[in-house]
Amino acid sequence: MTIPTGQFVAVVGPSGSGKSTLLGLVAGLDSPTSGEIRIDGREITGLGEDALAELRGLKIGIVFQSFHLIPSLTAFENVLVPMEIAGARGAQEKARRLLEDVDLTARSHHYPSQLSGGEQQRVAIARAFSNDPSILLADEPTGNLDSRNGRHVFDLMIEMNRRRGATLVLVTHDHELAALADRRISLRDGRVVADSGRVAGDGETARDEFEAEGLEAARK
Repeated sequence: MTIPTGQFVAVVGPSGSGKSTLLGLVAGLDSPTSGEIRIDGREITGLGEDALAELRGLKIGIVFQSFHLIPSLTAFENVLVPMEIAGARGAQEKARRLLEDVDLTARSHHYPSQLSGGEQQRVAIARAFSNDPSILLADEPTGNLDSRNGRHVFDLMIEMNRRRGATLVLVTHDHELAALADRRISLRDGRVVADSGRVAGDGETARDEFEAEGLEAARK
C-alpha cells in the first residue's frame, strides 16, 4: 500500500478488521510482526522509541476518538504544549490562531471538563496541527459525537487539512464521510479487500508519502 502526499484516504471496515492497528503501525505506536513501513523513504519499523517520538513530533499529527486532552490544562495550554516541547518560536500566538481556526477563542481558557464533547474534539484537532504535520491520522474522530457536532468537527478537520496540504488518513464507520475522501481503503480480517485508488506503477516519491508492505499485526 502506498499513500502519496496530500491524499485524503478513508479507511473503512467492520470492528476488528485492523483499522486502528493500521494507524498505530503508521504512527509507530505498534510494531508489525512482519513487513515494513516507510515514511518519507525512511524505514521506521526498526527505530527505537526516542527516534519514533521525534518522527511523530516532526511529521505526524494524531486525532483520537476519545480526545486525550490533559485534564489539568486549559484548551489553550493543551494546544501549546507540543510546540513548547519542540521549542517552536511564536508558540503562544500560533496556539491562539489554531483555536481561532476551530472557533474556540472564547473557550480557550476553559478546562476539558468545562467543554462539550464537540469542543474537546476541536481542541484535539487544533493540537494535532500545532507542529504542522505532513501526515494527519484520525481514528474515528467523530465517533463519540452526535451527528451535528460530528459533521462540524469533520468539516473543520478537512478544511484545516486542505489548507495545509497534509496527507490525511481517516478511520471511520461512517460511509457518508468516507465517500468524501479522495480514496477509500476497505479492510477485513487485517487485510485490504478493496482500494478505490491504488497507486499504479512505481507510485509516488513525494516527501510525505508512506508505504506499508506485507503488514500482519494483532487486530484491534
